[in-house]
Amino acid sequence: MMTKGNMLDTLRDTPKKAIGHYLVESDLLTAHQIELVLNEQRQNPVRIGRLIAEKGWVSQQTIDFIVERVIEPERQAELHKTSPQMTLVKMLTGTWPAQCIYVAATLGIADLLKDGAKSIDELAELTESYAPNLYRMLRALASVSVFAEVSPKCFSLTEMAEYLCCDHPKSLRELGMMLSDKWHWDSWGDVLHVVKTGQPPLQHLYQVNNAFEYFQKNPPSGKLFDKAISGWAKNTHAAIVHSYDFSGIETIVDVAGGHGALIAAILNANPHMKGVLFDLPHVISEAKAFLQSSGVAHRCATSTGNFFHSVPPDGDAYIIAHTIHNWDNEACLSILQSIRKSMPHKSRLLVLEMVMPVGNEPHFSKWLDLDMLMMFSGGRERTEAEYRELFSAAGFELTQIVPTSCPSSIIEGVCI
Repeated sequence: MMTKGNMLDTLRDTPKKAIGHYLVESDLLTAHQIELVLNEQRQNPVRIGRLIAEKGWVSQQTIDFIVERVIEPERQAELHKTSPQMTLVKMLTGTWPAQCIYVAATLGIADLLKDGAKSIDELAELTESYAPNLYRMLRALASVSVFAEVSPKCFSLTEMAEYLCCDHPKSLRELGMMLSDKWHWDSWGDVLHVVKTGQPPLQHLYQVNNAFEYFQKNPPSGKLFDKAISGWAKNTHAAIVHSYDFSGIETIVDVAGGHGALIAAILNANPHMKGVLFDLPHVISEAKAFLQSSGVAHRCATSTGNFFHSVPPDGDAYIIAHTIHNWDNEACLSILQSIRKSMPHKSRLLVLEMVMPVGNEPHFSKWLDLDMLMMFSGGRERTEAEYRELFSAAGFELTQIVPTSCPSSIIEGVCI
C-alpha cells in the first residue's frame, strides 16, 4: 500500500489525476482511498473525480471547486510560462515593438482612430503609407495590446494606444518618437564602443559632449526631446502631489521647472501655496501661457537665470525634478550649492528622481541609468547612499526619501 508521501509524488507526475493530489494534500482523502480509486480507474476509464464523488467520499461540488479555482489556474499559468530561452529572445527583440510604436506615433495612427475604427486601406490613404506593410505592423502591435484588430484588417484604439494620441493629457506620443529619433537610436547602437572606451556616444558619433549641445545644432530634435520629457513628466505629477505633504509650505520654488506643469499641479492641489517658476529665459517665455491656462498664474511668479549661478531666494521649499540625473557629481554639487545659497535655513530641498536599489532587484532606474549614459556624458541615476553623499557635500542633510506610485521618489533635504 502506498504512503501519503508516495501517493503525492505519483500524482504530481500524473497531470490528469491532479485532483487526487489536492484531495490527499488537503486530508480530504487518504492515500489508500486514492490507491483504490486508481485501481478501479484502470478497469473503468472515467474521470477520477467522478469515481470519488460516486463513492460519496467527497462531494462533486468540492471537486469542481478545486478544479476550477486551483487546478485550472495552475494549468493556464504553466501553459503561459515562458522558458528562460524565450525570455531572452523577447529581450533580444525588444527593439522591434519600440520601432513599430515609433512608426505608429510618427504617422499619427492613434489620432486617426479617436473617432472610431478604420480599415487598413483608410489608414494607409490618410498616412500615405503602403497598406500591406502598414497592416503587418499594426497586426503585430495589436498582439501586444497597442491597437486592436476588431474585424479583418480594421483597427481601433485600445487603452494603451490612447497614450499615443497627441491631445491626451498624459500623451507619450513624442516619447515614442524621441526614443527612435536618429541621434538616440544611433547612440544605443554605439553602446559597445561606449563600454569598451568610456567615450560618450554623442562625442564619438557627432562630436558634441551631450544631448544639449546636439540640440543646439539640431533644433527639431531638441523640440521633440522637450515634448517627450514633458509628456513623461506629466505621468508622474499626480504621484508626487499625492505622496508628499506640502501643507507646511507657503512658497515653493520650482528650479528648472520647464513650462510649469509640475508647479501648476502642486499649486492646484494646494490652494494655500504660492510658487515661483525658474528656468532659462526662452523657456519661461513659453511657460507663462501655460500657467495662465492652468489657472495658477495669479499665484505663480516667474524668474529667469542659470541654476549654476543663482536661483530665486526666500522659498519655503525648493523642488528640482528630473534634472540632477542629467549631470555628473561635480555639476550636481554646483547646482545644489547654488540652491543652498538662496535658501533660508528653515527651507526644504525636494529632489525628484529615481533612487536606484542595490543588488539584483529589478527597477526602471537601472535601464534609465544607461540612457543617461547615452545622452549625457556624466548623467546617471543614483543610489540612496550616493544621494546622501551628494547632499552632505552640498550642505544638506537627507531627511527622508518618499516613494511614489511612479518609479520616481521625493528626496527631501534640510540645510545643515
